[in-house]
Amino acid sequence: MSNESSKSPAVPATSLTGTSGRLVIFSGPSGAGKSTVVRRLLEESTLPLELSVSATTRPPRKGEVDGREYHFLTREEFQHRREAGDFLECKEVFGRGDWYGTLQKTVSAGLNRGKWVILEIDVEGALSVISQIKDVISIFVDPGSLDELERRLRARGTESEEAIFRRLEVAKSEMAKSHHYRHRIVNQTVEDTVQSICQLLSQYQGVSHACSKN
Repeated sequence: MSNESSKSPAVPATSLTGTSGRLVIFSGPSGAGKSTVVRRLLEESTLPLELSVSATTRPPRKGEVDGREYHFLTREEFQHRREAGDFLECKEVFGRGDWYGTLQKTVSAGLNRGKWVILEIDVEGALSVISQIKDVISIFVDPGSLDELERRLRARGTESEEAIFRRLEVAKSEMAKSHHYRHRIVNQTVEDTVQSICQLLSQYQGVSHACSKN
């Protein structure tokens, strides 16, 4: 994915305050393992976690269901909702021409049900949300170093040299902004990282025991 983007103007999200839920942001470079960590966390945590479903203008792929993988919107509907200020954050990915974004209504609905709503978004989108909303639990999943990230990307065996170089350049920029997050977790093993995040989130719940089902 190109690191260039056209970003929607920030919209104050005051309607998200005063809810019984919590907003949790996960970001990290491609290859850091954040998607795996989030998936395991959703499976294992005893906290009322809920992954926010993003909206996109790209067409559904085979097997994808509207409202499950994404909220699939037409370009016209996406633009209308963007102009109406319905998104917490959104961006157009150049080279693909499709828009992606987090609908404020989707997040608000989860928070109002007492859910701990997870946003798995890139650094640019995360910083936009952090600037708008107080008390966000923001977590940066770090591979540890660029060398380690390169090792993981090469181990995939799915990336060209050009793609690896591009991802590493983006990762370098993203890792330089990790200080904007409340927490930085080095993902050495998925098991340890999930346990660390469980312990971390349990502190926000006001309890000291592990939040893992295991």
